[in-house]
Amino acid sequence: MLELGLKPANATVRDLGISDGKAHWNLAPELLAKRSVAAGQATMTSSGAIAVDTGEFTGRSPKDKFTVKDSVTANTVWWNNFNIPFDAEKFDQLYIKMINYFEGKEFYVRDVYACADWRYRMNIRVINEYAWSNLFVYNMFLKPSEKELQNFQAEWLILNAPGFKANPATDGTRQHNFSIIDFKRKIILIGGSGYTGEIKKGVFTALNYILPQQKNVLSMHCSANIGEKGDTAIFFGLSGTGKTTLSADPNRRLIGDDEHGWTSDNVIFNFEGGCYAKTIDLSEEKEPDIYRAIKPGALLENVGFKKGSNEVDYKDGSRTENTRVSYPIEHIHNIAVPSLGLNPKNIFFLTCDAFGVLPPISKLTPGQAAFHFISGYTAKVAGTEADVTEPTMTFSACFGAPFMPLHPTKYAEMLSKKMQEAKVNVWLVNTGWSGGAYGVGKRMSLKYTRALITAALNGELDNVQYKTDEVFGLAMPMACPGVPAEILNPRNTWQDKDAYDNKANFLANAFVTNFEKFASYANEEIMAGAPHVRATA
Repeated sequence: MLELGLKPANATVRDLGISDGKAHWNLAPELLAKRSVAAGQATMTSSGAIAVDTGEFTGRSPKDKFTVKDSVTANTVWWNNFNIPFDAEKFDQLYIKMINYFEGKEFYVRDVYACADWRYRMNIRVINEYAWSNLFVYNMFLKPSEKELQNFQAEWLILNAPGFKANPATDGTRQHNFSIIDFKRKIILIGGSGYTGEIKKGVFTALNYILPQQKNVLSMHCSANIGEKGDTAIFFGLSGTGKTTLSADPNRRLIGDDEHGWTSDNVIFNFEGGCYAKTIDLSEEKEPDIYRAIKPGALLENVGFKKGSNEVDYKDGSRTENTRVSYPIEHIHNIAVPSLGLNPKNIFFLTCDAFGVLPPISKLTPGQAAFHFISGYTAKVAGTEADVTEPTMTFSACFGAPFMPLHPTKYAEMLSKKMQEAKVNVWLVNTGWSGGAYGVGKRMSLKYTRALITAALNGELDNVQYKTDEVFGLAMPMACPGVPAEILNPRNTWQDKDAYDNKANFLANAFVTNFEKFASYANEEIMAGAPHVRATA
């Protein structure tokens, strides 16, 4: 029998500001899937998961993400082209319009929380226009017990209405879609876009503002897992670099795949209760844990189907390269319960180098670790953001600048202190190209990347010979079990060595140029971690 949902005692739609409407509180995932299919908004796939089309937007829209500028945020937020200020009065106006939009409609309410460490728990109430959006919230966040739901008190409110379109001329938005966060009132408004990642990243942005300032907790855009000996590994990286894939290791328990906190007493805890994985070219052979997690309860986004069937074609990127699936973390069989870890021993910075000049793995000094963390170099892969159709070089501070409201040096200082106190090894891992740049070389073999990370985790790279790269100054191991020695030095994989040297110098110069805006905050050790640009004739 399907659970019809529980709601907090005495809670009504009027509490949400809506005077008239049909609210479905905390419906079971089976019922949300059934309603989505019945409404013609979802397809039941052969695996039992439902698949939806998110509409106009199949990725995040960073230019349409705003923060209310007021007495709380004016002097604390790092205002820039992704922390974009929004007028408080305009926010109030838009909030009222969205509340009015829900009037008289059926909609879905979900009570969830973020942060697996109970000391930092944040209660969230989400109002969704669509049942499948509500299923995403169920999948991605932590779930209160029935007893906790009875007396649930929401700290944050999220209004999510893909069908509501703003009027830029009167509402102050850039275009009809928007994601706006108000830290004073603790409200997030998301409209005009069905892409569910906007909900997830709205909460992440809130935690990235609150935890470092108010709780002395480092918030991180990373995945994490635990080994048999209790050692925790952390994987930083932007979307598409391999956080979800590489942290889903059958020999290690998964803490979480994307967002975590690191406390002053060295606890690593997951912010979320689910995973949001890319599915383009997914196969059971390459990524068995993710593949098997796509079953009843999972939500697929923007995938294609094999002709004449409801079987998903994971090779089909015709709708977008950013095909996705969300599922509760319990769909992965080997997880940490609760989603906590201790004893961090290894940190991996994952970068998708589209130029093919960074080593597949290299060991970083403390100065290099700080430099690369602040730099956050990668290539944005196709589809993760609107209008990105092929890998494009980007520097995203802290491997997550669009979600970091504070200045990057705040996060970097906290990470540097924690790395030194915990005595962790820090590695830079290139999951991008080898043997040439994008269009010439090939994407790094996932098999070899896994072998390199496993060797680092097992201590098998501790006593091998290293060679220092002349341009980037990175220490490259000369041997690794299960990996051909010739690919460990990227220059060896290029037929045209002069072309490699030119491309390496080009990227080194891009690193140095990007870091100029942070140089005044960096000490000598960090600056010494920068690449060495060679003079050209």
